Amino acid sequence: MMVNAAPVLGPVDPYLIPALDGVAYGLLLFVAASGLVFCFGVANILNLAHGTLYAIGAYTAAALLDGGWAMLLVALGVGVVASAGAGGLLAGLLAPVARRDHLTQALLTFGVALAGGSLLVTAFGPDSLPVRIPAALDGTVVLAGHRYAAYRLVFIGVAALLALLLYLAVARTRAGMLVRAAVDDADMVACLGVNPARIRLGVLTAAGALAGAAGVLGAPIIGPAPTTADNVLLLSLVVVVLGGLGSVRGTLLAALAVGEIQSLGVALAPTAAPFLLFAAMAVVLAVRARGLSGRWLRLRPRLGGTA
Repeated sequence: MMVNAAPVLGPVDPYLIPALDGVAYGLLLFVAASGLVFCFGVANILNLAHGTLYAIGAYTAAALLDGGWAMLLVALGVGVVASAGAGGLLAGLLAPVARRDHLTQALLTFGVALAGGSLLVTAFGPDSLPVRIPAALDGTVVLAGHRYAAYRLVFIGVAALLALLLYLAVARTRAGMLVRAAVDDADMVACLGVNPARIRLGVLTAAGALAGAAGVLGAPIIGPAPTTADNVLLLSLVVVVLGGLGSVRGTLLAALAVGEIQSLGVALAPTAAPFLLFAAMAVVLAVRARGLSGRWLRLRPRLGGTA
């Protein structure tokens, strides 16, 4: 599409593209961090291997994508299955320490993360890998007089759809009902004949599937590299803490806020950008210690027993 004349720039125009990038980045972090929310909020597991599950999906995308739509679907399927399988395997490894303190869980999952990261580097090499997206999305579109990456615009729509499906799965399905019941009263769920270990396995497997989907779809944004797992884990932990440790709504708000801070921070204050996120995190937690949590799909009961 040809633009014949330069548009008249308003005060917001220079920041439109960074703001859209922030939305895409934030939604990617939400999909990636949702699995961490479920691990902690439902299974009471502090999973420091969550970034590795994302990296599995990202490396799968780099290995399989060839610029065609068919291979995008194949990569998405393989990445989701591989990460879900890794999540199920992790559930088995965590079974002996599931009822122990979070420090023990952190040490075990951190060891798994180190081993998984080493295996990925051995298999794919120590360099960042390119990701070939479908040709129809490997371009730009004109949006409000600005050119914007077509893939990122489509990703915003897909990630928003995933967020909606996640909400419906938790709020409207029987499996979601069991998940919420297990948070409120795990002993009562066990008395009804539902094995808590099966819920934990299902939650960690679903968390792996979410991370794998985020890894495949988000690979053009946060691509496969030796540092990918660590970066995604760090940002996911920031999002989960800011969101309120178990609140799906809080996690969504926190992810969008982190995305905007990261993107607009680079546009507004490039030298201070690396510090803005942690400064904002300190301010939010100082003012509101439980984060941006709310009652919408809160997966961890507040102190005092209210859900």
